[in-house]
Amino acid sequence: MPLSRADVIHIAELARLELTDEEVARYQEQLSAVLEYFAKLQGVNTEGIPPTASVLPPRTVLREDEPRPGLSREELLANAPDVADNQFRVPPVFGES
Repeated sequence: MPLSRADVIHIAELARLELTDEEVARYQEQLSAVLEYFAKLQGVNTEGIPPTASVLPPRTVLREDEPRPGLSREELLANAPDVADNQFRVPPVFGES
């Protein structure tokens, strides 16, 4: 399905692209080749082939979630900028309290 020069210029206008005459000719050739390849793919018999998201088998890249002991209260509060009564102290959000 070859594209016409007018088709390429219309597509470029939709994409807000300013193309030179050489670019129009090059894209006309390249886009026509892509459309011809898609036309070939439409002729492939895919009957009985389930849809897939990937040709690779599924695998997870995440590690197993294993419980571990946490930090002690002293370790947690060691780097806090302000501590009061064994708790993080933060500035008030809605005014002075």
